[in-house]
Formats: sequence, structure tokens, C-alpha cells
Amino acid sequence: MFGDLMGKLQEAQQQMQETKTRLAAMQHQGDAGNGAVKVTISGNREVQSLEVADRLCNVAQKEELEDLLITAMNRALKSAEVAYEREMAGVAGGMLGGMGLPGLGL
Repeated sequence: MFGDLMGKLQEAQQQMQETKTRLAAMQHQGDAGNGAVKVTISGNREVQSLEVADRLCNVAQKEELEDLLITAMNRALKSAEVAYEREMAGVAGGMLGGMGLPGLGL
């Protein structure tokens, strides 16, 4: 009984590591201002790149640029969060033999 449980735990750990590796390889984009600001983040929610249109690179546009940066980053982070939840739900479902967890969306 315990041997089977330990085997399942080891398998779950391996699946979690594989999922983290897949997530790290993913990229998510967010943009704002009709593409004036673009952000790319990893599946691990780390900012990888940030592009700003030339038209926003002056003092008069500072506040607009700051608002667009926040919007673009939040959109990219939301995309990464959705992918993370989807991946983790798959791992959790596999650990439970497809039983899922009521109320947790797993």
C-alpha cells in the first residue's frame, strides 16, 4: 500500500518538474496602446522583453507610457497565469486519477 503511494508521489513530483520546465519555455505577450507598448514574459512570470514605440519616448508622454506599461504587463501576466492554472490542473487531475477536487476546479 505505502509502496504504491510512494510511487505515485514520485510520479507526481516528476510531473510537476516537467510542467515547470514546460512553463519556463512558454512565452506570453501583452500589449497596450494599439501595440505602442509590448511585453513578453515567461511562463514562470518573469519579464523577458519590453518594447516601447518611439512616439512615447518623450517627457510629455511619460504618464501615458507608464499607464500603457502597466496594462501590457498585466495582460501578459494574465496570459501566463491562465497557462499555469491549465498546466497545474492537468497535473493535479493526473495525480488523482481523473477524480478532480470538487470546488477547486481541478
